[in-house]
Amino acid sequence: MKKLILLTLIVILTACSINPPASEIQTNKTKWENAKIAHYRYNLSISCFCAFMDDMPLSIEVENGALISITAKNGTIVDSSSAFYEMYLPHSTIDRIFLNLEADLAGKADEVAVTYDPAYGYPTSISVDRIKEAVDDEVSYFITNFEIIK
Repeated sequence: MKKLILLTLIVILTACSINPPASEIQTNKTKWENAKIAHYRYNLSISCFCAFMDDMPLSIEVENGALISITAKNGTIVDSSSAFYEMYLPHSTIDRIFLNLEADLAGKADEVAVTYDPAYGYPTSISVDRIKEAVDDEVSYFITNFEIIK
């Protein structure tokens, strides 16, 4: 009986010392960071009840973590003088997308659904419902045509 109690205690204490697996977002963020992709481009489509839908998809280029350019669907460069620049800025790098996603998952939004790229870990689609009971506050982000630029 003593051996059984001792064995049970060992199992319980061992189980308590094992680290729980990292969250899905942390696993994918680490995959992204470990890829060390310095220069990349992707298309971003933001789907919502928004005035800027005609700009979608945006083509975004990033180098060394800094935004290089945002180009609207019609080829127009989106810069700080553009009407919706501030709306696009939080989604203008993969790192910024992860920051916003972490905030949404931490409670900023009532409901969040996300899928990740299996190779590099960046989010490929994010659906956010900030207020579950509200109408027309949902927004979705789609990252497509990801390209590493050498």
